[in-house]
Amino acid sequence: MTPSEYAPRSLLYVPGSNGRALDKASGLAADMLIIDLEDAVPADRKVEARAAMRAAVSAGFAGKRVAVRVNATGTAEQADDLASLDGLKIDAVVLPKVDAPSDLGPLRGVGLPILAMIETPAAIYAAPAIASDPAVAGLIAGLNDLAHELKLPDGMDRGAMSHAIQAIVLAARAGGVWGFDGVYNAIDDAAGFAAEAAEGRRLGFDGKTLIHPSQVDPCNVAFAPSAREIAAAEALVAAATGGAQRHDGRMIEDMHVAAARALLERAGRSA
Repeated sequence: MTPSEYAPRSLLYVPGSNGRALDKASGLAADMLIIDLEDAVPADRKVEARAAMRAAVSAGFAGKRVAVRVNATGTAEQADDLASLDGLKIDAVVLPKVDAPSDLGPLRGVGLPILAMIETPAAIYAAPAIASDPAVAGLIAGLNDLAHELKLPDGMDRGAMSHAIQAIVLAARAGGVWGFDGVYNAIDDAAGFAAEAAEGRRLGFDGKTLIHPSQVDPCNVAFAPSAREIAAAEALVAAATGGAQRHDGRMIEDMHVAAARALLERAGRSA
């Protein structure tokens, strides 16, 4: 799995200790499943979660990319988490609380792409170095922890984190890796989720991490090109003759044509 591949739009966390959720995950339209061994699993169920994760991955999730979120570097659980991945066919490892490239160290020997979670002020400043590390395939905005670290009075106020959010996107683009938006906590607020997912796409994220199956379909819609965008891209490509020219009331050049072609390619893969 590399950033040259089609980026997943929807990345659904599935608690490793929840057998029912693992069973249902195969039937969901999520582009990637992240089987969670970290925050979603109580401390006294870590061993159970690792065993359930291994059984689920061994059984397979047809047509889906699968990642596993291990516990953070420096925790007592991480070594056992990494050992539980031995011999499994998964696409990536999600590492929480990556404050510096040195936190990636224990995962380098695993030989899998790393999706690094940016969750603290220190991580925001280190994000360019983290994204440029050869082991990293993408950055995930860990906005719940970031809001806590910033001591924000309202953790749902993304506006208060706008600088940090854009810094994650900038670091991902500078490093040539994927960037994924953080989770939306209000699982019963469909309108709020749709608005935040649309905002995430406007900010430049490739997709969004999710905490509930009901968020999968609207996420896929939000991060897929709309019919209007597809029609506009087709018209632009058809009209392009090379170099700068006027099209549909604006000036376009080769980079606009390249962007339109990339959008059409993404639309075909989304379909």
